[in-house]
Amino acid sequence: MSQTLNQAAPVKPDGQSVDNQSIARQALTRHSISSHFDVIIIGAGASGLYCALTAGRRGRRVLVLDHANKAGKKILMSGGGRCNFTNYFVEPEHFIGANQHFCKSALSRYPSWEFIGMVERHKISYHEREHGQLFCDDSAQDILTMLLNECAAVGVQVRLNTQINSVQALENDKKSRFQLLTSRVLSEKDKQEQKEAPKQTRPVQSGFRCESLVVATGGLSIPTMGASGLGYELAQQFGHQLNPIDASLVPFTFTDKTGELIRALAGISLPVIASNERISFRLPLLFTHRGLSGPAMLQLSNYWQTGETISINLLPDTDMTQLLLDHKNSHPRQLIRTVLADYTDNALPKKLLVALQTTLWDDIKDKELANIKDERLIELGTTLNGWQLKPSGTEGYRTAEVTRGGVKTDEVSSKTMQSNYQEGLYFIGEVLDVTGWLGGYNFQWAWASGFVCGEVV
Repeated sequence: MSQTLNQAAPVKPDGQSVDNQSIARQALTRHSISSHFDVIIIGAGASGLYCALTAGRRGRRVLVLDHANKAGKKILMSGGGRCNFTNYFVEPEHFIGANQHFCKSALSRYPSWEFIGMVERHKISYHEREHGQLFCDDSAQDILTMLLNECAAVGVQVRLNTQINSVQALENDKKSRFQLLTSRVLSEKDKQEQKEAPKQTRPVQSGFRCESLVVATGGLSIPTMGASGLGYELAQQFGHQLNPIDASLVPFTFTDKTGELIRALAGISLPVIASNERISFRLPLLFTHRGLSGPAMLQLSNYWQTGETISINLLPDTDMTQLLLDHKNSHPRQLIRTVLADYTDNALPKKLLVALQTTLWDDIKDKELANIKDERLIELGTTLNGWQLKPSGTEGYRTAEVTRGGVKTDEVSSKTMQSNYQEGLYFIGEVLDVTGWLGGYNFQWAWASGFVCGEVV
């Protein structure tokens, strides 16, 4: 959701600065009075829409605002277009953040079974994949249509192509705690016309007031879909601090000779155990033209810090050190590549095996096992069961599925998602410092945080 929040004092045409109160008065003058809603939600993504329909069911008058030209863009692209909408097995340990306990309340009050029930009521067919992941049989559009239909059924208004220009708290009026100024996002055609006729008046601002304001803007992931830092800016505007943010659930990149090796193996996938000092995952690894991807790498990226080494067990079902030493005794005239090809159930694709040979044991590739020192075989076995690699970085927000870090959860109620500093202000979904594993967990956090917030706004 790409928006611009003007926190600094705006400037008149004559160069004199004016405060936001003045702008608000000007907007209200142009429109006689701002439109009033009980709840305004910034962000028409997963958490925002779920919060909207929940509040709407309580009879609240709800407006959802989004910069994008279409609601739920991340929903539509998730899961390869089939939306991994939740997981059968959701536990707090599937989430990271500075406060490990924060997510527990919302997840317990809105378990995955609740969302599955809604999916079934809408007769959306779905299937389970490995590790309890649930996907639509047909299209992610089914999930988005369900959410929008639920919103429409309770009178929720969704306004797209809307840029948030300013947000301010109003005093002494509980029913109108916040004033928002917005303008229409210009299309490419509008922008061209404005270039050709620069003297035309700027887009007219619209004013909105509300009792409850919900920030559901997401993080910085996939900027081409409109991601921005608006939610973080709003949080800071109202006194909140941020835990460091970074791209997460994202492939690793390599710039050294290892990178050249990996690129040459693009397209190869195999099951591995990927780990660092804090955690390990037994999942598939994928070699790409840009680096290492696949579920194993994406999961590990949640726990990776720049400069750290990762370990990859290429043959997780085999103790390679023991295998090599045993075969030295039983088949002393064999070559290492023969052992690997014949006695590991062809676990390593031939192209990968050749590349590893060139990289790891080129000096002894034509030596019989009997002529290789035990120490060298132990070294090689250890490497195959724990290949040490140091990524140069990740692909960043461009391809990251989520943003790690965000608004400090110690400053937000875990039961309602309300700010501890500003009454009537709420934060839900990815903008908070709650990041789930790959596998539907981030969507479940979106539904759960949206639900508990929608119950009280």
